[in-house]
Amino acid sequence: MNLSKSLYTKGIQCQKALWLKKYNKEVLTPPDDSALARFETGNVVGDLACELFPNGIEIPYTTNFDEMIKQTAKYMDDGIKYIYEATFNFNGILVLVDVLEIHEDGRVSIYEVKSSSSVKDIYVHDTSIQYYVLEQLGFSIVSANVVHINSSYVRGDILELEELFIIADVSEEVLALQENISNTLKEFETTLEDKTNEPNIDIGKHCHNPYVCDAKDYCWKTQRAIPEYSIFNIFNIGSKKQVELYSQGITKIEDIPDDFVMTANQAQAVENYKSKETFINKEKIKEFVDTLTYPIYHLDFETFQQAIPEFKGISPYQQIPFQYSLHCEHEDGRLEHKEYLAQDGIDPREQIAKRLVEDIPSDVNVLAYNMSFEKGVIKKLADLYPELSTHLLSINENMKDLMIPFQKKYYVTPSMNGSYSIKYVLPALVPELAKAYKELEGVQNGSQAMNAFANLGKLDEVSKSKMRISLIEYCKLDTLAMVKILEKLKGIY
Repeated sequence: MNLSKSLYTKGIQCQKALWLKKYNKEVLTPPDDSALARFETGNVVGDLACELFPNGIEIPYTTNFDEMIKQTAKYMDDGIKYIYEATFNFNGILVLVDVLEIHEDGRVSIYEVKSSSSVKDIYVHDTSIQYYVLEQLGFSIVSANVVHINSSYVRGDILELEELFIIADVSEEVLALQENISNTLKEFETTLEDKTNEPNIDIGKHCHNPYVCDAKDYCWKTQRAIPEYSIFNIFNIGSKKQVELYSQGITKIEDIPDDFVMTANQAQAVENYKSKETFINKEKIKEFVDTLTYPIYHLDFETFQQAIPEFKGISPYQQIPFQYSLHCEHEDGRLEHKEYLAQDGIDPREQIAKRLVEDIPSDVNVLAYNMSFEKGVIKKLADLYPELSTHLLSINENMKDLMIPFQKKYYVTPSMNGSYSIKYVLPALVPELAKAYKELEGVQNGSQAMNAFANLGKLDEVSKSKMRISLIEYCKLDTLAMVKILEKLKGIY
């Protein structure tokens, strides 16, 4: 059996996913832009974490793992204290240890580096298979550790690695798993012996935990024809009611029996979908619209995060605003558009705060979709720049949420799939604008916008200029979408 530590942890989540990865990887969903960005972040964090263990030597990656193993053994014989990507194999189980510390007495310590801000159970499994391989090879192990990001760290003038990272000793948890690893590996071996027939493992919570499985579309859509909007959207996966329906072969909402016991909200969602009718509470929608006064400033932010904060006063994974779009809608229907897009490589917060107070008067209605996000961004800017705080906080006080009519079920249509996310509301109300997103070049959603801005500095000037235009066009469409949704609401009564 040939297994890497990543295949081992995949098998821990689901042995069918392991089998598919080994023998039928064509059915797996390739990583999207967000996943690729996470991989890149992991690589950057891993490289930086090595600086916690100075003067070490890295084993260069090659598909010739025997060579990596020989190189690891040589460096250990040479008395190198820290080896990065130290490589070992026991009975076909291959592990690359992020950082291996060799103590003076020959004992070793394992350090597994993660870009997460906490220690997750799957990381302990990851570390435990490394522990197992090294112990089987005869090493005496002092400790097993997970190195992860400290999300409460606030960067000062310089980056302090000892504060940025937390080294968590997980030796006790790893030792507790050791007695089961041999049995787990035997199970994996039995599963992988049959190279023709995939394991018959049903769907369940493991499809999402600890990661959304790359075999989910295959297992759910291809094999079981579970629709995009199903009982799993109405009832939480693993809940008794969902299990009861699924065990009866029911996945489609229209097949839920009329006498099936549900909560009032669940029953209403099922009824709305089954009826295929649009429900509109005109009175409530009019009440909402009447709270708005012109001019209305439609606001949308784009933000990005950094695992390793580049700017003073930033914490890891803090939402940093780099762009906004603003459509000012007048009572006569006239629209004015304003925008801000930061330069890459600099802290954008002060400039974006100054532009906000220039572009939005302190006494006008500001409209956002899911305003808690916009309010959160503005509140942090107000805390950071006291001289602008009065104006910024007045923007928050005058903000209204366009999500309310959909969240409160004043407007429900089957194509919204029970959601009030703008992802579903926009195509239901303004399908032509939803189509416009798909026609954008370079940036078509928020994740792409975040990744695009974070990587601007890597582009040549021509490509950078083109990407900046794409970012502006995308964000502009976000606030135009709000204008059009409000227009539809106003046309109802």
